[in-house]
This record gives sequence, C-alpha cells and structure tokens, in this order.
Amino acid sequence: MPHSRIAVYPGSFDPITYGHLDIIQRSLRIFDRVIVAVAKNSQKNALFDIDERVSLIRSVLKDEKRVSVDTFTGLLIDYVASKNAHVVVRGLRAISDFEYEFQIAQMNNSIGHDIETLFMMTSVQYGYLSSSIVREVCSLGGNVDGFVPAAVKTAMQKKYGISNRQVIDSI
Repeated sequence: MPHSRIAVYPGSFDPITYGHLDIIQRSLRIFDRVIVAVAKNSQKNALFDIDERVSLIRSVLKDEKRVSVDTFTGLLIDYVASKNAHVVVRGLRAISDFEYEFQIAQMNNSIGHDIETLFMMTSVQYGYLSSSIVREVCSLGGNVDGFVPAAVKTAMQKKYGISNRQVIDSI
C-alpha cells in the first residue's frame, strides 16, 4: 500500500472563512488527506469556543471525505508527528504574514527535522480576508456573505445579537 500523504492545516479558525476553505481545497490537490487542526489557544479572545469552531468547520466541510477536523494543544510539531503527517500547510496573504510564519517554520524545523512547512499563497480574491476583519465587520452589522459560508454568518450574527433585518437595513 502506498504511503498516504497527510498534511496538517493548523489555526484558530475563529471563524473559518472562504480564505481558509480555499487553502484547504487547494491542499487537497497535493495531499491525500488534510487535517484541520484547531488550536486551543487560551491567549486569544475568541468569539467562538473550541467546540463551536470545530462544529462549524465540520458542518462546512461535511461533504469533503478527505478532510478531518481535530483540536490540539501544546507544540504543533508534536501534534503533527502524532498524526503521522510530515507537512504543515500555512496560508500567506502578505509579506507581513511571511515574516511571522517563516520564524515559526524555522523554529518548528529545528525541533522536528522531518516535518516541513508548505506556504501557500492565498488566492487573489481572499488576499485581504482575515477572521478578525470578518468579526469586526459582522459585529458592526455589516454583510459578510462574501467572506464566510452561510452557517458561519448565521452563527456570528447570533453571537453578536444581529438579525438579518439589521444587516439589510445597514446596506
């Protein structure tokens, strides 16, 4: 049986956006399986708790059989090794992303020599998109239809106490 190519795509995904989904779909062209690894990061002030984020990601990716969703704590490198994966996928939007991600990749490589980081440039239409910007737009009653799937939009509006009527009135 041939060796399965497994990649881990880590992040906070608070919430998952079309930019994240783009990276996942494009990763599936290269890898047999992608594990979306949601970080249990207590340092971030999250909109959604870890279980809500996992549930939203699973609902959005329910038809993609080669993607699994999991959570992790501790060192990413330890998690990746525990999943028999050898590649971490990271999406890049701008040079500023690269500087930070490059440092993390170098540190990961010094700890786990057999684990590689694959940087994937975001598709042009998602180059500006981030979870924090989407949260801000939604919290102010803005329309986030083009940024997140419908289930994510609905969950965000519920968190912020915003109805579809308020969003329509703000347009």
